[in-house]
Amino acid sequence: MLGSGLIQGLAVTAKNFVKSFHDPARLVTVEYPEQKTKLPENYRNFPFLVYDGDQAIDGLRCVACKICEAECPPQCIYIIPDRDEKGRPTKKPKVFDLDISVCMSCQICVEVCPFDAIKMDQHFEIATAERFNALLLHREDLAKSDAYFHTLHPTEAAQVDAVLAEAKRRTEAKARPAAPAAVPATPTAPAAPAAKPPEPPPPAV
Repeated sequence: MLGSGLIQGLAVTAKNFVKSFHDPARLVTVEYPEQKTKLPENYRNFPFLVYDGDQAIDGLRCVACKICEAECPPQCIYIIPDRDEKGRPTKKPKVFDLDISVCMSCQICVEVCPFDAIKMDQHFEIATAERFNALLLHREDLAKSDAYFHTLHPTEAAQVDAVLAEAKRRTEAKARPAAPAAVPATPTAPAAPAAKPPEPPPPAV
């Protein structure tokens, strides 16, 4: 029949149009930016640093081991470890810069981090009129809370929490002083029999 393909195509379009009023997942477009669709959990953009507690810098999980810097294929990560007044490393990054104009979102930095300190963000509204400094993110820009990480990747965050909790339990178990070993009781020797009282002398004749 002439035009049957056109009619079938319009029927599919009409069906999805009507069902979209009842199922928002069928909507192809939304009124952005007033409305925003929820991104898939595995969507990723650029890395960020996770911190625990309320202090963004002091609570960073990063220990400045520089493994991510060494393994980054485009070499977009730059780290300088912090040091105390005696020049000893404090296991904190003094400088942690990320050049997002170079980063290719490969997630290798996340995979190699032994401390679960760096994760992939989902923030994509990063347009700027500045071509240089605005594309270089510093430690303060990258630090985001563990609660934020849970909102982006709840499944992965739950797994990380379980691993960190187990590691903390093992560390506390090693630091706990071992209980002294029980000393076996020494068997006591049997008591000596009581001495008999002396017999009275025989009567005189």
